[in-house]
Amino acid sequence: MTHALVVNTGSSSIKLALCDTSGRRLWQEQRSWGLPQADAGGQPLVELLEQWLSPLLAALEPLPQLVIHRIVHGGAHFSAPTLLTPQVLAELANLVPLAPLHNGPALEAINWLQGQLEGQLEGSAIQQWACFDTAFHASLSEAASTYAIPAPWRQQGLRRFGFHGLNHQHVGETVAARDPDIRRLISCQLGAGCSLCAIEIDPQGQPRSVDTTMGFTPLEGLVMASRSGSVDPGLLLHLMRQGMGVSELDMALNRQSGLLGLSELSGDMRELRLQAGEGHRGAQLAIAVFRHRLLQGIGAMAASLGGVEAIALSGGIGEHDDALATELEQALAWLPGLRWLRVAADEEGLMVRLIAKSCVTSRRTGQRLT
Repeated sequence: MTHALVVNTGSSSIKLALCDTSGRRLWQEQRSWGLPQADAGGQPLVELLEQWLSPLLAALEPLPQLVIHRIVHGGAHFSAPTLLTPQVLAELANLVPLAPLHNGPALEAINWLQGQLEGQLEGSAIQQWACFDTAFHASLSEAASTYAIPAPWRQQGLRRFGFHGLNHQHVGETVAARDPDIRRLISCQLGAGCSLCAIEIDPQGQPRSVDTTMGFTPLEGLVMASRSGSVDPGLLLHLMRQGMGVSELDMALNRQSGLLGLSELSGDMRELRLQAGEGHRGAQLAIAVFRHRLLQGIGAMAASLGGVEAIALSGGIGEHDDALATELEQALAWLPGLRWLRVAADEEGLMVRLIAKSCVTSRRTGQRLT
């Protein structure tokens, strides 16, 4: 492998990066997209890919040997870099309802690219691979991954998976390289989607997920841009008894809640900070609830670790919201010796390194990756 095109399809944007085998970016761009019915200021994903990615692929010389996709939900079966065969794609299609804001668009991008590779780029030997946001959390203990639900439900595989694993792993590796003495770390992925991860780092600098705030789907846990985070299941049962259907609940919890639902203004923290400063009550409430739930989650992660030595902020909010960083430091000043770090997100670079490592391992062992 010399170069890889990394496709990171999010719920409202898509990032493309051309990387070398170390994960170093040679080029990167990001564009917004939006569902046709959503007032998101974007355009349908396939339309964007046709206008943006198609000419880029035609102009790349030489063509990358790999296309690597970030897939949010890998379910119980996918916990390692995986070649995207028709059988794998069929299995991934069954997981779309578990992460509808992410898995669906990712598969849409994969299928579109497959058509390009078979058509416009006919004869190319490019393969498409996937890395999974759930993979890093495969190390969760039975106690951390199990819901207190009836046995028949658990036997269906209904459990906590955790998400944002690619960036949490990157944060853990980065902190271990910067501060080799840190053993207990809380990684805070704060952006349109938000989650925490309690990470143990061994003496060799290898991070391991011990606990996390997201669960069976990316809806559990913290307040997010348009996702509710954790809600009392009894509240949802109450709404269903009033006649609310599954599709309506899905739309409300995934796209009309979170910062957007609280503020009735925006899911963008930057806009909310501006409006809160002008006295907008909804913006002030959204920030207060976001911060309260975040502090609760940090306390829970610290308990799972048995203490914490460092907290790392990552993601769009985590990296850039100075006010939040100050508020958190003040609120958690009672924790002794706590180090505060900011780590730029790099899911793309980590994915390339994971694939490169897997390829080297397969060559040494004579195994073929699937």
